[in-house]
Amino acid sequence: METMVSRTRSVSSRSKSARSGSATSTTPRVGTTYGVHGEVLSKPPQGPKHTSHRAPKKTRKHKHLVLKWVLGIFAALIAAGIGLFAYMYITTEIPQPEKFALAEKTTVYYNDGTTPIGSYAEQNREIISCADLPDYVGNAIVASEDRSFYTNKGIDPIGIARAFYNNLTTGSRQGGSTITQQYAERYYLGETTSYVGKLREAFLAVKIAQAQDKSQVLCNYMNTIYLGRGAYGIQAAAKAYFGKDAKDMTLSEAAMLAGIIPAPSVWTPDVNPKQAEKRYKRVLNIMDEDGYITPDEKKAAKFPQTIEIQQNNQMSGPNGYLLTMVQNELVNTKAFSKQDLETGGYKIVTTIDKSKQDLMFSTISPSQNGMQGIVPDGMQFGALSVNPKDGSIISLYAGDDYLTKQLNNVTQATYEVGSTMKPFALLAAVNEGVSLNTYFNGNSYRTFPGITETVSNYGGENLGYVNLYTATEQSSNTVYMDLQTKLGAQKIAETARQAGVDDSSLDGSNPFTVLGNNGLTLKDMTQGYATLANQGNKPTLHIVAQVQTANGTDLYNAPTSAEQTFEANNANLVTKALTGVVQRGTATEARATGHTIAGKSGTANDSNAASFIGYTPSMLTSVAMWYPDANGNPQQIPSFGRWTGGSDYPVHLFTEYMKQALADTPNETFPDATDNGKVGGPDGTWGTGAQKTWTRKQQTTVTPRTEENTQQTTPNQTEETQNTGQGGGDGGNSGGIPANGDGNDTNGGNGGGTSDDNSGNNGANGDTSQQ
Repeated sequence: METMVSRTRSVSSRSKSARSGSATSTTPRVGTTYGVHGEVLSKPPQGPKHTSHRAPKKTRKHKHLVLKWVLGIFAALIAAGIGLFAYMYITTEIPQPEKFALAEKTTVYYNDGTTPIGSYAEQNREIISCADLPDYVGNAIVASEDRSFYTNKGIDPIGIARAFYNNLTTGSRQGGSTITQQYAERYYLGETTSYVGKLREAFLAVKIAQAQDKSQVLCNYMNTIYLGRGAYGIQAAAKAYFGKDAKDMTLSEAAMLAGIIPAPSVWTPDVNPKQAEKRYKRVLNIMDEDGYITPDEKKAAKFPQTIEIQQNNQMSGPNGYLLTMVQNELVNTKAFSKQDLETGGYKIVTTIDKSKQDLMFSTISPSQNGMQGIVPDGMQFGALSVNPKDGSIISLYAGDDYLTKQLNNVTQATYEVGSTMKPFALLAAVNEGVSLNTYFNGNSYRTFPGITETVSNYGGENLGYVNLYTATEQSSNTVYMDLQTKLGAQKIAETARQAGVDDSSLDGSNPFTVLGNNGLTLKDMTQGYATLANQGNKPTLHIVAQVQTANGTDLYNAPTSAEQTFEANNANLVTKALTGVVQRGTATEARATGHTIAGKSGTANDSNAASFIGYTPSMLTSVAMWYPDANGNPQQIPSFGRWTGGSDYPVHLFTEYMKQALADTPNETFPDATDNGKVGGPDGTWGTGAQKTWTRKQQTTVTPRTEENTQQTTPNQTEETQNTGQGGGDGGNSGGIPANGDGNDTNGGNGGGTSDDNSGNNGANGDTSQQ
């Protein structure tokens, strides 16, 4: 009871306090049990909560938390964006320019260094300095492409935003790039189309704007931009559209080019003249508005006339052969690649003399020399003229048109060289110590070891017993087969290859190596003869004299030194024998040049090729012709016009060229040569043992020539019926000519000897003797 009284008093006291309005009292809730000290002992069950218009405190906290998260994420993104921007800006470096942007055509010149032959290019571009350009050239481009160029920081945010919006809403690809951005793309990055690529482009543009002067940016841009007609850069475009250098363009011409930059392939005047003129007027209007030109200059400007598109293919005609040879020579040096030549912007000076190149073409080509329709259709010609002292190629004829026939008749096509191989056998004999006054049996229808059929001279001619001078002049096949028997075919091939006839097929395996049955190129044969002409010193034939960078720095100079390959006296002795070919032998027409000439004619087996190689100390020229069928197989050259189909026509072409090429130049004589060999060779077994001469009227025995260091012994030109003979012949003769040379001079029929200088399968061979 006492406990309850206390609880009741406590309640009553709290109730009184509440009623008295005490601020510190607490109104007791019904059903709540309190302790004696007023503490709550239990609470009644709670009913439904009272609903009011104010949001509960917990809900408000939740919304605030979400807002904080949103704001936090947004702030984090901004911070990340700023950080990313800063990172990309800091880490973006201006790279090396794209090779494509720097690609510049390489120009090839004649030996004067100023007359172009053609060029190599991945793209038609000439990089120039912009210092000489009129201001309106660059200002026209600024007016067309980026009016804020001189004030912006490399990018145009408004333009970019506008382009981005249009791209999203229309699905199109609209550009918002400044000149600096376009420059960054073309000069450094290559083409970019993705948004990531465009972002990198924008950062690079900002960097460029800070690092490079505006004039530098604009100049590089002008050297890079594509302007239609295959022209990259303002210089190439000025030439392509107006036939002039960029520095010489008028205001109107500059405005026209600037106007078509966004779409040069479709806005060019050739395709869409109305659009081109519309763009031209737009450029002039902006230039006027922005103060680049005056209203009077705008009014005076007239839409320019463009030149016709140049359709000329630089590889057409004979120039294609020259350009290909230049490229191949430089690539083979390993100093340049094909891509280097197409993009390096080099200046290549060749050794080709333009006047002599034109002369060569007009002399050799049937389409130029009046022989078209007379020369059999399909006849092929090749010609090469060089300076044997330094190996420089002066001129050449490799074909009429490179686009029609790419096979080069100088460096690639092969022909049977015939008797032009004989001088290498003669040189080999001299090297062995054989005197050229040694006599050999020069009659036809002779047999030789390892060859079952007989070998003859041209037409079955019997020359009697002749020394090596006469045998060379008259191109005796049988005498030179004697030399091959003593030397060995491999030795002859080796000598020719040492001289520069660099063909692996010339290995001496052909039983008629000395008669020139191997198919070789005209360049190889010319190289070999150049060594003879240069006193045994082998030069390197070359068509490139020099390669320079665009600013004149030397990159390459041709090798002009020669390699001492044979003793000078021995080579000069062979040259001495070859002068007789022109003076008394098979190439007397060449005397019409008015100069001392040494040379050798040759006609191939079955007359399917003919050639002549002749030289002075400073100029060597080779001419060859051959007659392939439709499948490229050799066939006999028929007679045509007044020509036999043998070496007479190559001799004629040689003479016509050299007469004019050597005109107004002094005659050069060859160095003296001493015959240090021994008659009969070092062992006395070369040639015959006794000498005799015979004529139609009488027979005379003469003293055998055994002395050394003797001079040349040749028949007197006025004694046309005289022949020299020597006994001891080792081969039979047809037609009643005794083996020892005695008796009458009746020739032994035709003997199948219709081909010059070579033995065919039947062994009947000969050398056409052109008097």
